[in-house]
Amino acid sequence: MPGTGKVPSSTKCSPRSVVLSILLVSQRGDRALDEVMDQRVRSVSDPRDRSLIMELVYGVLRRQETLDWRLSAVLTKPLHRLPAMIQVLLRIGAYQLLFLDRIPASAAVHEAVELAKASTQQLGRDWSALVNAVLRNLIRLPVSNLPDPAIHPAEYLSVSYGIPLWLCQRWLARLGYAQAESACQAAGAIPSLTFRVNRMRLTREGLLEQFAKAGVSAHSTAISPVGVKLDKGQDVSSLPGFETGGYYVEDEAAQLIPPILDPQSGESILDVCAAPGGKATHLAELMGDRGTIVAVDLKASRLELLRDNCRRLGLNSIVPIVGDARRPSDWPKEITMSRDAGLPLFDRILVDAPCSGLGVLRRHPESKGRREEATFARHQTLQSQILESVAPCLRLGGVLVYSTCSTETEETEEVINRFCKAYPGWMRESVASWLPPAARPFVTEQGALSTMCNCVGMDGFYAVRLRKMS
Repeated sequence: MPGTGKVPSSTKCSPRSVVLSILLVSQRGDRALDEVMDQRVRSVSDPRDRSLIMELVYGVLRRQETLDWRLSAVLTKPLHRLPAMIQVLLRIGAYQLLFLDRIPASAAVHEAVELAKASTQQLGRDWSALVNAVLRNLIRLPVSNLPDPAIHPAEYLSVSYGIPLWLCQRWLARLGYAQAESACQAAGAIPSLTFRVNRMRLTREGLLEQFAKAGVSAHSTAISPVGVKLDKGQDVSSLPGFETGGYYVEDEAAQLIPPILDPQSGESILDVCAAPGGKATHLAELMGDRGTIVAVDLKASRLELLRDNCRRLGLNSIVPIVGDARRPSDWPKEITMSRDAGLPLFDRILVDAPCSGLGVLRRHPESKGRREEATFARHQTLQSQILESVAPCLRLGGVLVYSTCSTETEETEEVINRFCKAYPGWMRESVASWLPPAARPFVTEQGALSTMCNCVGMDGFYAVRLRKMS
């Protein structure tokens, strides 16, 4: 099917054409959305246009299931049978009509029609009449009733909150309706911009004072003792304190993970799957930047981001290493502190494992179309391999923290239960003692941290603490 190519050159200057190009690249799934956004938005000079591009890209992705449901009611053929470019154009137009009051309906329709016309040669025919008719019908025709939650609960949740149907069905089966709806609300919400204060540079009160002087409205986070949350989203790089390393952009739930490891000054720490460095830099701050944190990641490009963050935050104790977490014996010998059977030994290990990322779905709505039920089994295999491979790198009596930004048991409790059964020399310890009092309600019966379905606006994270006894 034609329509997955580039936006016509005659329309490249308009904000909506930039949105179209970003969404088409995102749909292909071969590049990270953050990378594409940074590249395309950087070339737009007008701040208002940049803001509109961000609103439309993330709005369309967050509300895609809702948009597709509304569009299907005014289409004579299934949406998925249209060229990819026309599908995306209709979603962009529909999002503006249904969710953005400040944009005149005539402007939203006109821009979509013009982009469709400009794509005629590329698509092999003129789709502008269809785009015009569908969007105008969306304005003119009465809205269909939502699915009845009593009869079709999964369909209702999917359409209401913009969550894939299969995931709604999964959460309903596991959590029941009330918690499933809470999970859907959290996954479809617009996240706040949250920072972790770099306490090597200033206090939380000091950062809030800087923001107040600059007219930036912000407040302390409710759970994390080192977090600051903006009252309104802004360009981070232009805020006071960013260039001087006063803070790191990080969700409040993620800020709770490193303290569970309880790193001590002068120790040797291993952080696997470490890039772009949020938890590694937090560990360094907790250690007073004294000791060694070996930060291992498979991708060299992502480790460059970690190095950039270390330079900005003024941290020197982190040693980035390109390597496979499943093959510690292949890591460079210069990272070795002492050796046992060819493996380096560390005082503490953080395994922030690759996962489905469903706990941060609201921040990465593009991933909704890249996940399926089979995802969890694949990730569980990888997570178990990483955990079992780095476990021998920990000294006797040392602590290992396993964490994910997943809400699913296959990637959390099942991985740990399987590991502890296979390796009885490891003991679980409750994370409660290493959490701030406000976070204690998120400690599970098994003693792990789980922020799934929280009502304070945090991402969904999981963490468990293990001690090597023999």
